[in-house]
Amino acid sequence: MSSGFRFRDYVPEESTDKGFDSLFKIFMQLITITSGDVGETLSWLNELDKQYGLTNDEYGMGNFIEDLKKKGYIDEDEQKKGEFNITAKSEQQIRKSSLEEIFGKLKKSGQGNHRTPHTGQGDEQSTDMREFRFGDSLDQISMTESIRNAQLNHGLGTGEFMLTEGDLEVRENEHKSQTSTVLMIDISHSMILYGEDRITPAKKVAMALAELVKQKYPKDFLDVLVFGNDAWQIEVKDLPYLQVGPYHTNTVAGLELALDLLRKRKTPNKQVFMITDGKPTCLKEGNGYYKNSFGLDRKVVNKTLNLAAAARRLKVPITTFMIASDPYLQQFVNEFTEVNQGKAYYSSLKGLGHLIFEDYKRNRRKNV
Repeated sequence: MSSGFRFRDYVPEESTDKGFDSLFKIFMQLITITSGDVGETLSWLNELDKQYGLTNDEYGMGNFIEDLKKKGYIDEDEQKKGEFNITAKSEQQIRKSSLEEIFGKLKKSGQGNHRTPHTGQGDEQSTDMREFRFGDSLDQISMTESIRNAQLNHGLGTGEFMLTEGDLEVRENEHKSQTSTVLMIDISHSMILYGEDRITPAKKVAMALAELVKQKYPKDFLDVLVFGNDAWQIEVKDLPYLQVGPYHTNTVAGLELALDLLRKRKTPNKQVFMITDGKPTCLKEGNGYYKNSFGLDRKVVNKTLNLAAAARRLKVPITTFMIASDPYLQQFVNEFTEVNQGKAYYSSLKGLGHLIFEDYKRNRRKNV
């Protein structure tokens, strides 16, 4: 009697999990959309529970709220009893959730740095092989490949093993470099206009990138700034609370601050990522603002292009992620990118995170 395998169609079982973990995943999504407002998030979660039956008689919404407190994800506001705030633990979990959602689950590496095309006496082994050269260290020699070469070149007919310098192969090393990145996020009013929430995906990308740098490239620097009528730097921990304001788009102020931040970094590689959905419409002049939302104002555009050129002279490439499809805006972005010699992507919100992730990984230049 022979044994074997019997195959049948796989029918996934319907999930019956109505406990903490399933509710917590939804809570993490909603808390980002509500910019860290726990009360509003729980109100939405209750409405979803009524509509879709997220809880049952064994585990209700009250149990979930108590578990959030016990596990340290929310705490009660000392000034306003009965109101809750998210904790630092929640802020970190939101970043991790964004990283998993946008970039997939990444394994931690021992040392996270950007590889460069430069090879030789580097820091990390690659998969490339070459012949031994004077000056190569002994630990670079691949013994398996070298012994194989010796057998092929000299054979074993005499019963004696012979290994010469010409048989030796070494594994190339790749240099690793630190990178300083400034992520600019547009928080002008247009980021929530036209029935489309653009700020939430931008926040998620920023949080995911921050967590990626922390886990995968711990020697890199990431600064985050926002720009509306003005520009200011924010901490990574503040990202969940980020909201759009009644602002115009002062791209010049954002670029000026980005370049100031990068001047302070002593890393060989520097870059700017800019997430925006609109044209520059505003400049700071003295104590007031010069504004024009009705087209590409020459005065505003010229100052923006001047900064693109200044960044190029400083060897700072600017990658623009334009989440809008207006042809005249694309024309401006094309000109801006040409002046800076950077890159531009015209992305949907869905593909934004993957584009930024891949572009970040591709930064393997080393300025010598």
